[in-house]
Amino acid sequence: MLRRYRNAGEPLSCEPVAQGLLNRGYRLSTTRGSYFLKHHLDGDREAIARQHRATLRLQALGVPVAPPVENTDGDTVAVIGGRCYALHPWVEGRHRDGAQLTAKGSRRLGGLLGLVHVCLEQVMEPDPAGRAHDSPDPAGTFALIDELLTLARDRTPRSAFDALAEHRLTERRVLLERHAHRRPPPGAEPATGWVHGDFHPLNLLYRGAEPAAIVDWDRLGVQPRAEEAVRAAAIFFVRPTGELELGKVRAYARAYRRAAGADASELAAAVHRVWWERLNDFWILRWSYQRGDRRADPLFAAVSALAVWWTREYEAVYEAFTA
Repeated sequence: MLRRYRNAGEPLSCEPVAQGLLNRGYRLSTTRGSYFLKHHLDGDREAIARQHRATLRLQALGVPVAPPVENTDGDTVAVIGGRCYALHPWVEGRHRDGAQLTAKGSRRLGGLLGLVHVCLEQVMEPDPAGRAHDSPDPAGTFALIDELLTLARDRTPRSAFDALAEHRLTERRVLLERHAHRRPPPGAEPATGWVHGDFHPLNLLYRGAEPAAIVDWDRLGVQPRAEEAVRAAAIFFVRPTGELELGKVRAYARAYRRAAGADASELAAAVHRVWWERLNDFWILRWSYQRGDRRADPLFAAVSALAVWWTREYEAVYEAFTA
């Protein structure tokens, strides 16, 4: 790998870092310094190169990113044995969730995401294809709930996770029956644009109180912009018991709207669509029971509690994003 990078130095050590859900990463130390070596598991070379071009352009506009290092051929994607790799400068910093952010830090976070959306609009080609954004159909969700309930009840040995899954699935079915009439109607499409696609605490590094680098652009794509803002807040500012820190959400959302040029009605529609999405979403249980992948199991307690709390406190959440 390093033979392809003239100025990277000779290898000294290569240690795996905390494994993400989409890729594998390593801290690579050489005689010239430290790097982040990323193994892209999806292997889509053109998509990876597009992400790299985007981060280079974003850096020129002042967005904190960590663009890849070019190899001796001027490429940023190295294909070895059919696998795609990229070498990035190592960024010293730490992750911070919403509990570690002050009101000022929450405003800075919202302003940063707004800056990302505005700058992506400048550096990316317009997307010529329309995107369907149909909301989940509760009929399909009811069928999924029945399937997951069977799998949760049949798992042996049975654990506290399985008991919680059964409780939340049963509870969610009742909530969906009660709120099925609130499914977002088809028709008016939300404002779409290029978004990071996976903006959450593990993809943002801080140096002190300042964001140092937004990383992992694997899901760069065209999506409703305001929905990314709402989803990010629901990850950054959720407490372990499932409530959102609404004071921080308010500060974050105001800063986002100002930086992105989004009005309250755009955020209002996004809040409703993401709430409905969360009410119908069981990705963690699908991974656990259908795929046998339990890496996301520790997230389930807070994520599932949030859907219930958000439904109960819908008006307060709506106000926090739009006031």
